[in-house]
Amino acid sequence: MTGGYGGSILRINLTDKKVVKEPTPDDLIRDYIGARGFIIRTLFKELAPGTDPLGPDAKFIMAAGPLTGLFVPSSGKIQTGGKSPLTGGYGEANSGGHFPEELKLAGYDMIILDGQSEKPCYIVIDDDEVKIEDAGELWGKGSFAVEETLKKNLGEDFQIASIGPAGEKLVKIACITHDFGRQAGRTGLGAVLGSKKVKAICLRGTKAIPVHDLEGLMKVGRRMYEQCFTNPAFELWQTYGTSAVVNWANRIGAFPTRNFRGGYFEQFTNISGPRMRKDIVVINKACYSCAMCCGKYSHAKTDKYDVYVEGPEYETTAMIGGDCALGNIKDVAYGNHLCDDYGIDTISGGSIIAFAIECFEKGIITEKDTGGLVLKFGDPESVFSLIKMIAMREGIGDVLAEGSKAAAEHFGADSIKFAMQVKGLEQSGYESRRAPAMLLSYMTSDIGAQHRPSWAVTHDIATGRDSAEGKAGKVIELQHTRPLFDTLGVCRLPWIEMQVPVADYAEAYRKATGIDYSEQDLISISERIWNLTRMFWVREVPGFGRASDIPPARVYEEKLTGGSTDGGILEREKIEAMLDDYYNLRGWTNDGIPTEQKLKELGLDWVNLP
Repeated sequence: MTGGYGGSILRINLTDKKVVKEPTPDDLIRDYIGARGFIIRTLFKELAPGTDPLGPDAKFIMAAGPLTGLFVPSSGKIQTGGKSPLTGGYGEANSGGHFPEELKLAGYDMIILDGQSEKPCYIVIDDDEVKIEDAGELWGKGSFAVEETLKKNLGEDFQIASIGPAGEKLVKIACITHDFGRQAGRTGLGAVLGSKKVKAICLRGTKAIPVHDLEGLMKVGRRMYEQCFTNPAFELWQTYGTSAVVNWANRIGAFPTRNFRGGYFEQFTNISGPRMRKDIVVINKACYSCAMCCGKYSHAKTDKYDVYVEGPEYETTAMIGGDCALGNIKDVAYGNHLCDDYGIDTISGGSIIAFAIECFEKGIITEKDTGGLVLKFGDPESVFSLIKMIAMREGIGDVLAEGSKAAAEHFGADSIKFAMQVKGLEQSGYESRRAPAMLLSYMTSDIGAQHRPSWAVTHDIATGRDSAEGKAGKVIELQHTRPLFDTLGVCRLPWIEMQVPVADYAEAYRKATGIDYSEQDLISISERIWNLTRMFWVREVPGFGRASDIPPARVYEEKLTGGSTDGGILEREKIEAMLDDYYNLRGWTNDGIPTEQKLKELGLDWVNLP
């Protein structure tokens, strides 16, 4: 067996309760490395075109990478994937905590669920033993209560991934919660699990992960950790985590405010990292093998609520704080708690709520639509009420639960122009009208408007914030490098924030697996994976192409207000020119479709063009 891998794939059919364990194929390892590579290859090969993402034939996949659970910094990462019920295209979410390494310790590289259970159930995986148990008493409960109950019943050494009521009700921004606050948040995969009537997956592993060269891996691992410990930003990162980004994003005018009308929130100091640390943080919290401790376990207490929550991290603060104009860190934390417990993505949730408030301001929806609720920016009750209504599909929440794109199509009145999404996925927390490379990153991300595959704001600052020329090459470089970490099963933050070189990860891969891939070999496979995810969109979404990559009209029709980017706008002509450059450099057609030559070059000649 190849070192670094659990060695097996676990398949569970929920219709007939059939459980199959099979070896992880050598060609899958060789050509797709792990995690997100395994997911897209499995979806493309095994999912019939046009499959309903919430139907019995849909697949729900969790996959680790070859470095997951090993002695390298922040190796507690897992990818969750499937066809997105929110977008209809490739769906993927990344999460940390302690579930990822447990999967490897149980001997698995991937779990694949298909079929649908007739009754609510939960799955217990204890090394080689797999059980499907009745979840009737858990159905309807929040994620925190479910995890607490299952740990009490099974033991603290079991790791739990569960859905809240939103997943049960097939809310299309539903997420999967683990470790009392870690989320597989994006693209609505919690609804896929809910459609299968799976309330939770419980996992315990007691095996060893095989390693090709243990001494060599320990050597490079120590070097990588030392790079973290000696980095000047290490102490700052441990103190504030991602909340440190709040002040910086406001300073550069990239903090989304009032549904992306502006990039500066006047109350940012009240929701900043220092204020959060002072007012609500109890202790630092880390994922498996992580020295950076970006997680913050917090206690938010007022006369209206008293809750504990992990976070809020930057994206949640940006979308529930700035985008909804909540200027109190305790309110942001409480909104975070509600989203986590009900089981909805805080990025999409915050964005959809901000969109709904603007629709209310403009008279597109009224108190008649909201059940008498007056929606206002900066009003905590507007935010808290809509979170609950979306999660439970109550009233107007039933419309908003379909996502901002679908809601805008329902409301009409040109609201689609300020529904801040691309390909149906709500944009995450960076205003980009004066950051062309970042905007192009959102436009071309392979799951929709998400920052993870390419965070290019600093490149815009370094090379000119009003210039769109030459930005495409950097975006492509990032889209191959950053998703590589998701493929290997590690967090990218040690690379970004602590400057641990990619070459060290390539060396760790060689020591762990015995496969003699260079850094460039790994990047090339990452490019293969990227093109395959693009072809999944082409296959699954009728008419998919260039128009699918265009951002909402607000970006090129409305100027930013407030802060250092006041008056900023990115003209449609520049957007189109960036796409031309991007497609050309990628070897795609002018409509954004990989060419036959490009697919052949990447070893994807088995993929049929439309």
